[in-house]
Amino acid sequence: MEQNILLEMKNISKSFPSVKALDGVSLSVRRGTVHALMGENGAGKSTLMKCLFGIYSMDSGEIYLDGKPVSFKNPKDALENGVAMVHQELNQALKRSVSDNIWLGRYPTALGFVTLEGKMRQKTREIFSSLDIDISPDRIMSTMSVSERQMVEIAKAVSYNSGIIVLDEPTSSLNDREVEHLFRIIEKLKAQGCGIIYISHKMEEILRISDDVTVMRDGKHIATEPASKLTMDKIIKLMVGRELTERFPPKTNKIGGVALEVKGLSTRYAPIRDVSFKVRQGEIVGVAGLGGAGRTELLESIFGLLERTGGSISLHGKKALNRTPREAKKNGFALLTEERRSTGIFGILDITENTVISGLPKYRVGGLLLSDKKMKRDTQWSIKSMRIKTPSHRTKIRSLSGGNQQKVILGRWLLTDPEVLLLDEPTRGIDVGAKYEIYQLIIDLASKGKCVLMVSSEMPELLGVCDRILVMSGGRLAGEVDASSATQEDIMALAAKYV
Repeated sequence: MEQNILLEMKNISKSFPSVKALDGVSLSVRRGTVHALMGENGAGKSTLMKCLFGIYSMDSGEIYLDGKPVSFKNPKDALENGVAMVHQELNQALKRSVSDNIWLGRYPTALGFVTLEGKMRQKTREIFSSLDIDISPDRIMSTMSVSERQMVEIAKAVSYNSGIIVLDEPTSSLNDREVEHLFRIIEKLKAQGCGIIYISHKMEEILRISDDVTVMRDGKHIATEPASKLTMDKIIKLMVGRELTERFPPKTNKIGGVALEVKGLSTRYAPIRDVSFKVRQGEIVGVAGLGGAGRTELLESIFGLLERTGGSISLHGKKALNRTPREAKKNGFALLTEERRSTGIFGILDITENTVISGLPKYRVGGLLLSDKKMKRDTQWSIKSMRIKTPSHRTKIRSLSGGNQQKVILGRWLLTDPEVLLLDEPTRGIDVGAKYEIYQLIIDLASKGKCVLMVSSEMPELLGVCDRILVMSGGRLAGEVDASSATQEDIMALAAKYV
C-alpha cells in the first residue's frame, strides 16, 4: 500500500433482496485530502460508507486503515478506531442538550452515575472554539435549526479525534455563509492529516474543495480522477452515462392573474412578521434567505402547521383559513417538507403506502375497502415519472436512498393535484439527473396553471427555475427580484437587510 494512503477499500460487494447494491467497488483516500464520492441516487455511495462504518456487513472485500486490515462490527467500533460519519439524515436526541449529544454513549461515570457534567460542557466549548462554532453546550437540540444541528454533528465527529471523517451531503441544509464556515473547518482537518470523504451532488462545491473524485454508477466504480482534471460536464457524463447539456429545462409556463394572495402574515412561535405577497397562476416563485430568516416557517404557516397571530390567505379570491394541514390540503395546498426522514416518509411502510397516503379517499371501493389496483396504478405512474430506483412498489421506503425517498414524497403530492405546491428544499440530496426531472415536473405543474412557492438554499437553482424570488430576512420580506435579471449578489444584499 502506498505510504500516503490512509484508507483503502478493495473490491467491496453488498447485496440486498432483489438488488446488488455494490459490485466490486474500490476506494483509496489519501492522508490530508478531501476525496469526493459522487453518483446518482441509488449509485451505492451511502451503502459503501455504511459498509465502512459497520452499519452493514459487506458480502466480500477488504478494508485497510493505516495499512492494517479492519472490519468494524458496528458504528461504535468504527468511532473508537478513528472513523466517524456525519449522516445526511440527522439522528439526534432532540430533547437533550448539545453537550449530551456530543458525548452520548461515552459519558464519564462513577458507580453507574454520570459524573463531571461541567467537564463535558467545558470540553464541548473547547471543541466548538477550535471550530469557530458559536453554540451553547446547554442548548436543547429541538430548539435549534437543521444547520446548527448539523454543525453539532460535525463537532461530534471531530471530538473522536477521527482520522477518517465521512460527510454525507453536509451542505444540504446550509446557506452560503454556513458553507464557507464548513469549508474552513475542513481545511483545518486536512491540515491535521485527516482524510475527508465528501458525498455531495453540488458539483461547484466538489470542484472547489476536493483533491480527488470517485464516481459511482449502479453500484460500480466508474472512475477516480484528480479534481483538477475534471469539469462539471465530465462529472455529469460519468455519473449519468450520457451528456446532459442543460442544467435547467426551458421555461414553458404561462403566467396569468393573481391566484394566491398572502396579507400581513405573522406567527406566534416563529419569526414571521407581517409578510405579504402574491403568486400568479402558473408562476414559480422562489423563497431565498439566510438560515433563520423564516423561509421554512413561511411555508409551514401557510400550510397550517404553525399558529398564525395575524394575516390572511386567499386562493382565487376566496379566503383559505388553513388552520390545520388537513384543512389546507382540502383547500388545494400541498407541502413538501425540508426534513423528509422526520416529517416526510413513513419509514415502516412501503412505496405504495407512502405514495397514496395523502389521497386515500379516492381509492375507496364499497365505502371501506381500498382498491389495490388503483393504488398500484398510481404508484407505478409515480415510479416511472420520477424515475425512482426500487426493486418493487412494495419495497420499504426506508431502504431507498435519500434522493429516491424525496421523489416518492413529491409523487405523493402530485397525485393530489394541488392548486398550490409549497416546496421546501425539493432537490436536497438529489443528483443532477434527478434534479432536472424534478425541475421539469415543477415547470409542467406551473404550465397547468398551478402556483409553486419554492424554498431553496441553492441560488443558481432559484435563478434557473423560478420566475420571481422573494427574499426573507429576519422573519420579514426584505424584497423581491426578477429571476431572469437578478444576480446572486442582489439576493444576498436583500438577505442581509434585517440581520
